[in-house]
Amino acid sequence: MEEKTTWENFFDAHAPLYNENIFTKNTTNEVDFLVGELGLSPGSSILDIGCGTGRHSVELARRGYAVTGLDLSAGMLAQASAAAKKASVDVRWVRADATNFTLPDRYDAAICLCEGSFGLLSRTDDPIAQPLSILCNISRCLKSQARVMATVLSASRMIRAHTNEDVALGRFDPLTLVESAEMPPRQGAAAIAVRERGFVATELRLLFGLAGLSVKNMWGGTAGNWGRRTLDLDEYEIMMVATKTVEPMTSAGIFLRPTTP
Repeated sequence: MEEKTTWENFFDAHAPLYNENIFTKNTTNEVDFLVGELGLSPGSSILDIGCGTGRHSVELARRGYAVTGLDLSAGMLAQASAAAKKASVDVRWVRADATNFTLPDRYDAAICLCEGSFGLLSRTDDPIAQPLSILCNISRCLKSQARVMATVLSASRMIRAHTNEDVALGRFDPLTLVESAEMPPRQGAAAIAVRERGFVATELRLLFGLAGLSVKNMWGGTAGNWGRRTLDLDEYEIMMVATKTVEPMTSAGIFLRPTTP
């Protein structure tokens, strides 16, 4: 792979500490919810995009599903591989950028959870092209009528949390719904400048549709508090449940290409 990206550096450094985060403590219940919503038969194949330390992938494999976990961070995948070995399960681990990958298989379902990739922008990523590229790549890997579950950052919380001063100082852009901050990946390490994108429900329906994914439900999706419930304006994440109905209508590059006079 090419030189490491900002987020790759962040997650490589954060990998040994990731499972100490409070939002990682409800994995069993989250997978119960996933299995119910995805409607999967035993042995079904699942693609986990931005799989991180593999907490969902390993639990799904433990239940007999054929899982492929994809992540940009070698550090995260090392933790995931160790977790799978400890649980005595087989998971296929793939190191790749979610915005630029292809896989030979077609899956029965896909998950993209806890901001493992979607909306985590580099310094140069376009805030529309990045999530659209990920959705198109996921869609191309799915069988017809396969289901997708994703959780994404909610722009409602971002807007309510920020002030005009934050906008003036470049901490939040109300036009792109992007937060900019410096995040220490681990205690004592130098902070890393990152950009995170929030979303509103209407644009999510459009982006998913361009990728050939028909949205079925949108719920509150903050980790540790999943459920079939109305989105709370102050919670961090929106949950999307969609079905692949057609092949992607576009790619991010085509969608953003300027027209010529």
